[in-house]
Amino acid sequence: MEKKRVNVVTMGCSKNLVDSEVLLNQLEQGKFEVMHDSNDTGFDAVFVNTCGFIHDAKQESVDMILDYVEAKKRGDIGKLYVMGCLSERYQKDLEKEIPEVDRYFGKFDLKAMVDELKVTYQPEYIYERKITTPSHFAYLKIAEGCNRSCAFCAIPMMTGRHKSRSMESLVKEARYLAKKGVREILLIAQELSYYGFDLYGKNCLPDLIHQISEIEGIEWIRLHYLYPTKFSYEILPVMRENPKVCKYLDMPLQHIANPVLKRMLRHVSREETEALIKRIKEEVPGVILRTTMLVGFPGETEADFEELKQFVRETRFERLGVFTYSHEEGTYAGKKFTDDVPEEVKQARADEIMDIQQQVSAELNQQKTGQTFKVIIDRKEDDYFVGRTEYDSPEVDGEVLISSSEELKTGQFYQVKITGAEDYDLMGEVVLTSQKYIQ
Repeated sequence: MEKKRVNVVTMGCSKNLVDSEVLLNQLEQGKFEVMHDSNDTGFDAVFVNTCGFIHDAKQESVDMILDYVEAKKRGDIGKLYVMGCLSERYQKDLEKEIPEVDRYFGKFDLKAMVDELKVTYQPEYIYERKITTPSHFAYLKIAEGCNRSCAFCAIPMMTGRHKSRSMESLVKEARYLAKKGVREILLIAQELSYYGFDLYGKNCLPDLIHQISEIEGIEWIRLHYLYPTKFSYEILPVMRENPKVCKYLDMPLQHIANPVLKRMLRHVSREETEALIKRIKEEVPGVILRTTMLVGFPGETEADFEELKQFVRETRFERLGVFTYSHEEGTYAGKKFTDDVPEEVKQARADEIMDIQQQVSAELNQQKTGQTFKVIIDRKEDDYFVGRTEYDSPEVDGEVLISSSEELKTGQFYQVKITGAEDYDLMGEVVLTSQKYIQ
């Protein structure tokens, strides 16, 4: 009998990607032929895993659903299902507005989705996933939800309060990933700092990292995200002393002007933020910081924005991204504030910050010329092999473009000497040694 075919399309963040991978594995165990983000037709069912974070992400998810509605009308696909954050947040509205979808599922309805396709749900294999990233790196979601109440953020409305996964289940999943060839594990959660408090009464992130670092095959452990408010200082000695923990810290700051931070309900001041950055760099020599900034928050004045610009210039973050404020219904800001910064001003401010960051990044990259770094190879592209240092996370950071007359192995580590620098990417060549790559 020919297998039925299912496609899972993932929108949004890496946490959604993990959910898709778990669903794919369950369906594959149920003898379905499964694909991820495929452009093929002829699927018996398609799941669209949606994002509901901000307006643009919501619109992209809706557009994707409508594209598949049309595909269903043409007979290109069979059943159409919608899952994830947008469906969790707006299920009744979506059912009314897009009734062509066969069924909507919330973010945590895995069993119901599996049952819908007449597959036996196997909770004992929930730690197993069909990896959709390049096989040498994978995300490990250590918790769901968030206990913070930032004024601009709708995520707690979709995911609920922070809920840690047990350390036993996470170590089991990490071992499974390592057996599948994963060499870099990216720990993800809305807030890593809370890990363990709800289960064990203390911050267990250092313990979790230690156990994962002992797994054979795992070479790099990367952290996304820790917040500046009540920062988890226990993690700094771990980053400094454990060679498998990348000296890379993703810490969303959002802003620096105290009036804006107060309205954002960030519960941290500029002075505390600057002291935190100083301590991190003192305790973990060589660490690089990735952060995000949010411009155009209600009431953000020109003076507030100028303060933010100056802070970005002076702090010289190695990695920085910018969002424009999205006025989300149900959030504190959506209820209490007027969205009073015009869209064109928001975008102009975002562009200014990125212009500054581009110059900072170019200057910092130039300083790396002549240095040698351990690099993992992600893929081959045109005439280059493309890799990353421990200071670069997949998809969001710069890359190292490597010229080599010899074939380099994807997923292997090499010593690479930097020979040139662009604004965000580096150029390099493999250092020739008796050992071509690092085992």
